[in-house]
Amino acid sequence: MKTDKLDKFLFQAMDAYPSYLEETVESLGYALSYDEKNTMALCLFGRLHAEQLYDYESAKMYFEQALSENINALEVYPYFIDTLLINEDYGQAGKLIDFALTIKGCNKAEILLKKVMFLERKRDFKQAKAVLKEVKLHSYNSDLHYFISDTEKRIKEKMELTGLKKDKEKAKGKKKAKSKKKNK
Repeated sequence: MKTDKLDKFLFQAMDAYPSYLEETVESLGYALSYDEKNTMALCLFGRLHAEQLYDYESAKMYFEQALSENINALEVYPYFIDTLLINEDYGQAGKLIDFALTIKGCNKAEILLKKVMFLERKRDFKQAKAVLKEVKLHSYNSDLHYFISDTEKRIKEKMELTGLKKDKEKAKGKKKAKSKKKNK
């Protein structure tokens, strides 16, 4: 009976979020009163704090609490990583990404996309492009394919903005010039 009530309130909270925040908070409160260690409820509270209140420290606390209850709570990792990236906690985000990729059953494509965003924020565009290739290998639906294409375009534009593409072209030109001299 306890789990039926817990599930009912959890589903109500998930259904209400993000359109009806008052209903979400009320349902989460009831859900946590039945099980204060429920990872789904803790994760949704973390999301609420990060996405609606912009209170990243509180959000991190909820995500950490959820993972301390269950390290395999797959629902937590994408939102926790997003929060860390937004809050510019890059060291912690990198470690969490690497760890999440080791967990059986995690959506590798989704976590690898978080790694691309991490690398993009660090302006390591070359590495981000390399990881995008790995994302493609773990992608199993068309919606994700479109997102990957948009991400590739965005990274390419940023490479052009920062001059990385021009530097690459110059290096190719120098190699061609050297090989022509050797052939003569």
